[in-house]
Amino acid sequence: MNLSIVILAAGAGTRMRSALPKVLHPIAGKPLVAHVIETAKKLAPKKIVVVYGHGGDQVRATITDPAIAWIEQPQRLGTGDAVNKAMPLLTDDEMVLVLYGDVPLISESTLRNLLTQTAGNSLAILTTNLANPFGYGRIVRNSDNKVQRIVEEKDANLVERAITEVNTGFLAAPAARLRNWLSRLTNNNAQGEYYLTDVVGLARGDGNTVATAQPQSEDEILGVNNRSQLADLERRFQRRVAEELMAGGATLADPARIDVRGTLKTGTDVMIDVNAVFEGRVTLGNNVVIGPNCLLRDATIGDDVKIFANCVIEESTIGAQSRIGPFARVRPETTLADHVHIGNFVEIKKSVIGPNSKVNHLSYVGDTTIGSDCNIGAGTITCNYDGANKHRTLIGDRVFVGSDTQLVAPISVGNDATIGAGTTVTKDVPENMLCISRVPQQVRAGWKRPTKKR
Repeated sequence: MNLSIVILAAGAGTRMRSALPKVLHPIAGKPLVAHVIETAKKLAPKKIVVVYGHGGDQVRATITDPAIAWIEQPQRLGTGDAVNKAMPLLTDDEMVLVLYGDVPLISESTLRNLLTQTAGNSLAILTTNLANPFGYGRIVRNSDNKVQRIVEEKDANLVERAITEVNTGFLAAPAARLRNWLSRLTNNNAQGEYYLTDVVGLARGDGNTVATAQPQSEDEILGVNNRSQLADLERRFQRRVAEELMAGGATLADPARIDVRGTLKTGTDVMIDVNAVFEGRVTLGNNVVIGPNCLLRDATIGDDVKIFANCVIEESTIGAQSRIGPFARVRPETTLADHVHIGNFVEIKKSVIGPNSKVNHLSYVGDTTIGSDCNIGAGTITCNYDGANKHRTLIGDRVFVGSDTQLVAPISVGNDATIGAGTTVTKDVPENMLCISRVPQQVRAGWKRPTKKR
């Protein structure tokens, strides 16, 4: 039977106190609903339908996946009404799985288990037991332990509120039967809404069995209604990632102080210190050491690289056995070869640096190609911008650039050239030559320093 997935994402999220629709608030740098869509796709459904409402234009503008079918719920009349809005897009020969755009940690394995319970065209719901079930609908079973119905918190009596097995909201059912049950829902309840949960009672009244499955952990069924819950789910998500990294051979100085906002692949014996942030796609080779307070975004790091504290590396490739930082910034479109040393308070941008070269400290290198075995002294600046256009600097192999040098691009420095400290280079420097533009030193006898008048 074909599978179609309906994701409910129409809630206003008033407790978030935000102009941003609730389902667009991020977990690990990605909107809540995007996590749900990503998991849904792993099930290879025939169709994914997202039911939107509050902030719908913003939601659709953010989630641009062409595989998504959209349907609007103009008035928030309950979860039953929301699913019913999606039914015209589905055919009767499908199995329907209902997910929630503000419950981002549901796992593929749990959903597959839930779908397994629908064998024989049964209705299946995901339940769990909570020590504090406040706010959740309770699962009411008969003397034979069969599910009879779900009663919402506001409609439950004292006996029903004492039940600890709760409804998570996740549901799978044959489309034809679900369509029939949805058409028979009423809003005769404390909220005046059409509850999706009422299909359980209708299914039982029609003589259908209601199967149940349970999630692997409580994390999977937790939703977001306020910023405190958002922060809690962020840490739960990051703890999952930390556990996976450690299982893969990485050492984390503190698993509670790492943030992965994308994908992080690590080799063996990687060491990551506290407060490291990884965004986009980041790959770390074997024996890589990441110091504290570093940010890496869309970066590839070779084997045996050490990145010291407080470094930022973006959209760059770092060669094996290189050393970066501390307090270095490697900006986009930079490639460092093997055995490159980028020192403290150095900024590299859109440059290629050859093997065994060093930019030791307090320098800016932009739009530059540097050969192998070069030494770039402290305070060196490539002046790559003339106020209108960017220009490149080309430096050959085995070049020595003294401290406090300005290289005014476009310019070329030949192999084995030496540039003296304090030089402003405005013309090409030939191979094997010394270039110096230093002002002659003067020493004046009898000079007295000015003093303030009393």
